[in-house]
Amino acid sequence: MLYDLARTLMFRLDAETSHELALSSMNLAASLGLPRLMGATVQNLPTRVMGIRFPNPVGLAAGLDKNGTAVDGLAAMGFGFVEVGTVTPRPQPGNPKPRLFRIPEHKAIVNRMGFNNDGVDQLLKNLSRSRYDGVLGINIGKNKDTPNEKAHEDYLVCLRKVYPHASYITVNVSSPNTPGLRTLQFGDSLNSLLDALKTEQARQARLHGRYVPIAVKIAPDMVEEELGLVAGALKTYEMDGVIATNTTLSREGVEDSPIASEAGGLSGSPVRNRSTAVIRNLAEHLDGALPIIGVGGITEGFDAAEKIEAGASLVQVYTGFIYRGPQLVRDSVAAIAELRERAGEIR
Repeated sequence: MLYDLARTLMFRLDAETSHELALSSMNLAASLGLPRLMGATVQNLPTRVMGIRFPNPVGLAAGLDKNGTAVDGLAAMGFGFVEVGTVTPRPQPGNPKPRLFRIPEHKAIVNRMGFNNDGVDQLLKNLSRSRYDGVLGINIGKNKDTPNEKAHEDYLVCLRKVYPHASYITVNVSSPNTPGLRTLQFGDSLNSLLDALKTEQARQARLHGRYVPIAVKIAPDMVEEELGLVAGALKTYEMDGVIATNTTLSREGVEDSPIASEAGGLSGSPVRNRSTAVIRNLAEHLDGALPIIGVGGITEGFDAAEKIEAGASLVQVYTGFIYRGPQLVRDSVAAIAELRERAGEIR
């Protein structure tokens, strides 16, 4: 396939250089019709989640297009929705390079990017130039130098600015690459953040005359008791969705790779079982109170259907997309359609 050739050429460059080159060429590729040649034609499979109609349930996870520069090109790959970010109130360079590492033999990536982005104002400028009118998620975070006790201020700044432009907003409290960020997933820190977000969401809904759902993205590295506590908080504050999961600090499944010693979050095939287990556990705790968006280790269509079967309503891909391209989107939608048909959901 055309994508296989492109990937072979791109993988000859270091990971971050090829990432930047791919993003810069995405919109041009879409205008030339290249996504269609790479297998980006996807069947229609409407799915309603969080009050939003998604043309299909397979989306792009945040992290690939942090600054919203390639939304048109990415949308042409067949995604039912695109999530950009993570974006912070102020621009920041992220962690020192190198900070992105491929493990091709395991269809995996280790990254320690550290929320590198051009800031929320630049993101919105970039999005204003996009022609995309589909479902757009905007993922928000805090600046590295903002202390955790003031983290809610950063999230609120971003929430106010992106609210008019987003179909839904994701609150990232689970990246392993911003020191101390994951502590915001627990206890009083989580409760006060969720309370502040819901209060501001209500204010913004009145101001703009539309309700924009908020989802919270969580880490896979939680024990069952912690998941139960998080689920309880999400229900208490009536959050609109939860994204499970972010990257893992575990190196299970890549112990034989020299990259295993690199600091950062692991994504891709080795995370599949861990992510699916979290989704299944979370679904039990939530008992339908809010929908789950499943992400982590989807490299085949079966993996996407497995996450739906575990309790997710939508799925997102990132690392698998880098390795397989738009064919993964098409296969995932087809696998979910087959799962629905077997369950008698298609009428």
